[in-house]
Amino acid sequence: MVPNLTTALKGPLLDLERRLLSSMPTTEHWMRSKWQDHPVPFYASVDLRNSGFKLAPVDTNLFPGGFNNLNPDFLPLCVQAMQSAVEKICPEARGVLLIPENHTRNMFYLQNVAQLVTIIKQAGMRVRVGSLLPEITQPTPIVLPGGGTLMLEPLVKRGNRLGLEDFDPCVVLLNNDLSAGVPEILKNIEQEIYPPLSVGWYTRRKSEHFAHYNKVATEFAELINIDPWLIDPYFDTCNKVNFQERLGLECLAEKVDMTLQKMRLKYTEYGVKSEPFVIVKADAGTYGMGIMTVKDAAEITALNRKQRNKMAVIKEGQEVNDVLIQEGVYTFENINEAVAEPVIYMIDHYVVGGFYRVHTDRGIDENLNAPGMHFVPLAFDSSCSLPNPERGPDDTPNRFYAYGVIARLALLAAALEIEDAEN
Repeated sequence: MVPNLTTALKGPLLDLERRLLSSMPTTEHWMRSKWQDHPVPFYASVDLRNSGFKLAPVDTNLFPGGFNNLNPDFLPLCVQAMQSAVEKICPEARGVLLIPENHTRNMFYLQNVAQLVTIIKQAGMRVRVGSLLPEITQPTPIVLPGGGTLMLEPLVKRGNRLGLEDFDPCVVLLNNDLSAGVPEILKNIEQEIYPPLSVGWYTRRKSEHFAHYNKVATEFAELINIDPWLIDPYFDTCNKVNFQERLGLECLAEKVDMTLQKMRLKYTEYGVKSEPFVIVKADAGTYGMGIMTVKDAAEITALNRKQRNKMAVIKEGQEVNDVLIQEGVYTFENINEAVAEPVIYMIDHYVVGGFYRVHTDRGIDENLNAPGMHFVPLAFDSSCSLPNPERGPDDTPNRFYAYGVIARLALLAAALEIEDAEN
């Protein structure tokens, strides 16, 4: 069963959804033309926020790690999209080498890796999992909850080719976001690597992604005649910040205040009664680390030691110096009275499913990617691309179509981002 979500402030968002539905032929033609001009990212997930008056992406992950949270009924969509993705880059489909994160104790993540293996296998390709962990010196089975087994094997480099002892793949698929940098064994290999090393978190910046998204959203909004702000969050950056030593906090407070002022003008224009807020977060990295909600710039200069320490370091112990100030988008979606936000998954340019990230202890203005969250799978009708406009915006597939459109705009922004990083 797809969860039946309740959405407050329905009026304006229904107008936006209706516009997206009525513009479907124009939208799909425009999307198709874009994919003819720009290579599609191999896969991605997009976190969306639906505030009732605005529907916008707040994060785009090029190394998605939640395939195990998708509705299993929609595995065929994943398989078809995976066939399309791999055939483009490796027509002979000799084999795929999947390189995961080093989270051998995180069973939820390893179930994601196992699901990726299943999808690739059912797409008709051979796939093996090569580990970057130095302690993996021989094939090592890991028993998963529910009885499955995932086999991790040591990587072997022969000249400029990467593989396993008895496996020479034609493509390397990363499910490791390279937060700590590019391991030596991945450098100078002749096989294609997807996503490319150049968009690992050691170099990627969220602000660059949202700069590309701003261009995409502006062009798309003009195409269907809407205000781009309805699908695009304001953002700014502040560099050379050191939370522990209180360096750069004045710059950060100033940028927060400027963003809040811009939001107040838009809230007044649209009659929004809620209080504007921003999300301050590390400009690089994942896992919901280094994130805080701010409603007044004075909160920045008043941070206590505990709050500064929390903001100072992200995954792999990386210090936070570059900070993104992003317009906060309320979420008025909930499941069983718990706050929820949709996360949309794509392989190639196809929407293949998604889930709701749900948190019982977080508010509508807070980051939900935090300990205590859980996931409710949702299903997309016909890959989220074939809704029936006559059934009305409240119809489940139509709401999902709106999510799919915004997620694909973020995917296009990621395509432009990858092009820039590669050039």
